Amino acid sequence: SEQIIIPESAAQMVTDAKDAKKRICAIGTTSMRTIESSVSTDNRLKAYDGWTNKFIYPPYDFSIAGSMVTNFHMPESTLLMMTSAFGGYDHVMNAYKVALKEGYRFLSYGDAMLII
Repeated sequence: SEQIIIPESAAQMVTDAKDAKKRICAIGTTSMRTIESSVSTDNRLKAYDGWTNKFIYPPYDFSIAGSMVTNFHMPESTLLMMTSAFGGYDHVMNAYKVALKEGYRFLSYGDAMLII
């Protein structure tokens, strides 16, 4: 579990952007998990201050973000599972093969990828 906080102003900003058909990009898996933990039945982001233990793994239908920036995570980690759920297993595994071949750095201070 981790504590998450989505202020009303942030939830409204995301809702306004979705209504205007703008792209929502989650920066990091924690941000993605946070917004997916507080989605209304009509796919709107709700303000929230509390805890989440949401576990995202394939298959999963994401409700808010249409793109995500994330680091390269360790094999078999829950973060890699979420990344695979978002980007598609085959696409993400292909990116990891390239990352290993090219010597990309993994974990928090490593290289990152944009998944669209």
